[in-house]
Amino acid sequence: MANKNLITLGIESSCDETGIGIYSSKKGLISHKLFSQVDLHAEYGGVVPELASRDHIQRALPLIKEALSDSHIQLKDLTGIAYTAGPGLSGALLVGGSIAQSLAWGLGIPALGVHHMEGHLLAPLLEVDKPQFPFVALLVSGGHTLLVEVTRIGEYKILGESLDDAVGEAFDKTAKILGLGYPGGPALAKLATKGVKDRFIFPRPMTDRPGLDFSFSGLKTFAKNTFIEFPNEKEDIAKAFEVAATETLTIKCSRALKYTGFKTLVVAGGVSANLSLRKSLNEMTEKLGSNVFYPALDFCTDNGAMIALAGHYRFLAGQTNDHYEISIKPRWSLEELQPV
Repeated sequence: MANKNLITLGIESSCDETGIGIYSSKKGLISHKLFSQVDLHAEYGGVVPELASRDHIQRALPLIKEALSDSHIQLKDLTGIAYTAGPGLSGALLVGGSIAQSLAWGLGIPALGVHHMEGHLLAPLLEVDKPQFPFVALLVSGGHTLLVEVTRIGEYKILGESLDDAVGEAFDKTAKILGLGYPGGPALAKLATKGVKDRFIFPRPMTDRPGLDFSFSGLKTFAKNTFIEFPNEKEDIAKAFEVAATETLTIKCSRALKYTGFKTLVVAGGVSANLSLRKSLNEMTEKLGSNVFYPALDFCTDNGAMIALAGHYRFLAGQTNDHYEISIKPRWSLEELQPV
């Protein structure tokens, strides 16, 4: 198998993006396509699961055809198909799983359901400058905020997680409070660039006690109460929220690096694209003499490239689904994964 060119098709459909990626063991990532459902869900102020599932059905096969065409790969050249099996929306996951298993069965090749957050965690490995194991991973998205001790692929220990809202969720909810619409995170970050720092001082939740867990629900409530009192100061409220959130994440990352003794931090997930967060983490790791790695901006949000990569490593280790069973896990801990 070492001399064979493994070509893995990755399918991401866990929420509101349909992502397709093709990864070659000899050439690396050779194609990726993405369709975002932002416009579809915007009028509802959030993701509507049934609409998301239906749109994945419409988009997945055309995107697969585009990815194959662009990379000059034919279906018969594929050696395995990986799909997001969880965590995520059940209906959306079933779309990707059904397409992956059907294609794999028809082609006589293996299929494998992979973990969505493992895809995010490994996304920086798509870059030329790759992090080396072991490292601490900060996974920050609309649904997750996790600090993970990563010894090798599949060997994960959760050091801390959010006890309520994920940080991306808190960004979106605070943006909605400020009347910024959906998706709120990027809109809030843009508005914050116009705000005056320290006009308002928001709390840094759970940083005044030991541990690596997070809580962002109270920070969102603090922003809401401030907005009620000062409704004409949206820019400064957005700035205060962003600063508090990013400093909280930075403090916890610093603790995790000191706790593990690791010298490398990996930051991934949709919120990892936030420039304020990157600046704060860059400064912190420089002071500690550590290194920090991020995915390219294209691979911060949900995408098929990261799923193809995660599947590729697991196919190399001989892992596959049994009997083309469509298996999904809407709730799935990283600690349940097998090491590679």
